[in-house]
Amino acid sequence: MMLIEETTVPDTALPVAEFKAHLRLGTGFGEESLQDSVLKSFLRAAIAAIEARTGKILITREFSWSLTGWRDRSGQALPVSPVTEISRVTLIDALEIESELPSYRFRLEKDSQRPRLRPTDSLLPMVRTGGSVRINFRAGFAPTWGELPADLGQAVLLLAAHYYEYRNETALSDGCMPFGVSSLLQRYRVMRIGIGSVQ
Repeated sequence: MMLIEETTVPDTALPVAEFKAHLRLGTGFGEESLQDSVLKSFLRAAIAAIEARTGKILITREFSWSLTGWRDRSGQALPVSPVTEISRVTLIDALEIESELPSYRFRLEKDSQRPRLRPTDSLLPMVRTGGSVRINFRAGFAPTWGELPADLGQAVLLLAAHYYEYRNETALSDGCMPFGVSSLLQRYRVMRIGIGSVQ
């Protein structure tokens, strides 16, 4: 299985001004934009870490997901949420010949934890031996920073500030999530039942 981010978070969606205010960086010296590229990198790192921890996509963008077979032909759980649209499902045979599944053959079952690709009839089509399937979809809470849930936005700023403050600490290379950030993210974590993950 391979999840590919087809479009990235645009610079215009990054809350650079809010991050500067959060860090209480000085203003009025005519050099306010000198650190912008560095601040953007910390914001991107914080967004990526939060998305990896929660399985939730913050800023809306396009993805493609390739897999070698369905886990369940009655409905395939998607790897991230919230998914707002499935734009294309493509079957690929062992010779790399692609055939697009007509849109009337599938639908999106929206779910805050595990959205699913569902067939409109009984089962999703067979994936032939040696072949694969590629699902193109759009996912994300909001297209702009201002439309994000407030707790997720605050978590990004807190984590980015943590990265900024400890940017020279090599001891943190294993990665860590400050308690304040973890508590804000708790309700977005994927629920697990029993010994396996929810499918």
